[in-house]
Amino acid sequence: MMSSSLSSRKFVALLGGAAALATVAGCAKDNDIDVSSGVGITSTRSACPAIAVPTYTGDITLFDPATSRDAGAIDVVATITNLTPQCNEEGEKVYQLANFDVIATRRDAGPARTVTLPYFSTVVQGGTAVVSKRIGQVTVSFADGQVRGTGHGQAAAYVDRAAATLPADIQERITRKRKAGEEDAAVDPLSIPEVRTAVQRASFELLVGFQLTQDQLEYNVRR
Repeated sequence: MMSSSLSSRKFVALLGGAAALATVAGCAKDNDIDVSSGVGITSTRSACPAIAVPTYTGDITLFDPATSRDAGAIDVVATITNLTPQCNEEGEKVYQLANFDVIATRRDAGPARTVTLPYFSTVVQGGTAVVSKRIGQVTVSFADGQVRGTGHGQAAAYVDRAAATLPADIQERITRKRKAGEEDAAVDPLSIPEVRTAVQRASFELLVGFQLTQDQLEYNVRR
């Protein structure tokens, strides 16, 4: 996994907690326009880590023979899909569970076969700081005579609620109701360096992808 993939964070999927915040007022729902006191877009920030698949790690290609990179030598191609969150943020430790499916195709519709693929789950804070990393395995099953196989995997993470919570003064600066004509009415709070830094520091992500070899990663980048 390349560090540049993590820092760029150009994800296949981005779900769960939102880093962007705006004025919260009344009974407005997320993404509603709120004109009760000034104008803004309502957004609710969650302590749950966002879940995502980093660039170039959502697919894996197996070759036979393993050293070949010819198209005719492709044995199995698998893709992570249907990444879905299930978060419990009730306690001091926020628990994020990520379920995902793996859809694969094989070159030959031969006898029943299973393929075991390694995957990683990494907790990242502030977009760049790796808090933890775990390696797991997902098994893909091909039925007799079928070229399409499926598998299912899970990844999980605990995050300290305190670390994922914005300081009270930062929350106040973001959610304070502003009226038209005020000096800072048109100023995006996230454009203020200390606010932007605090929001970034309190933002966590659970990243899931295939644990690729350097050759496999380079193949994904080049294709």
